[in-house]
Amino acid sequence: MLHTLKPNPGSRPTRKRVARGNSAGGGTTGGRGTKGQQSRVGKGRKFGFEGGQVPLIRRQPKMGGFTHPRRREYEPLNLDVLEEMLDAGSYDPASLREKRILRTRFPVKLLSRGTVSKKFTLSVHAASVNAKKAVEKAGGTVTIIQK
Repeated sequence: MLHTLKPNPGSRPTRKRVARGNSAGGGTTGGRGTKGQQSRVGKGRKFGFEGGQVPLIRRQPKMGGFTHPRRREYEPLNLDVLEEMLDAGSYDPASLREKRILRTRFPVKLLSRGTVSKKFTLSVHAASVNAKKAVEKAGGTVTIIQK
């Protein structure tokens, strides 16, 4: 029955009962050493206490940063790069990677640094308002693809 269950003999050694006299093997100081804060009754201190030194949590800079857990990271694609390295035409992320303009597998975001005069038809994951206007002003189009 459940009430008769016992651990195997020798598998659970009996604990040493300290501070029960010198003959018991753990008397006098009871394993706490001699004097000092650790030897006293009620010695518990709050978490992070460093003996009066300014604790680590208070030494840290007050304003920590924050990274959103679902932050999307994009690879930037600027207009000046398009203008300098590509001829007018239609491009998507795969073709831009083939031409070694994009280097990572991140989604692509079109940004407005520089100017564009060629007619590009671009498919990207995101685009800034000014970049989209600049491409359309040059006679091209920007299509946003969902990822």
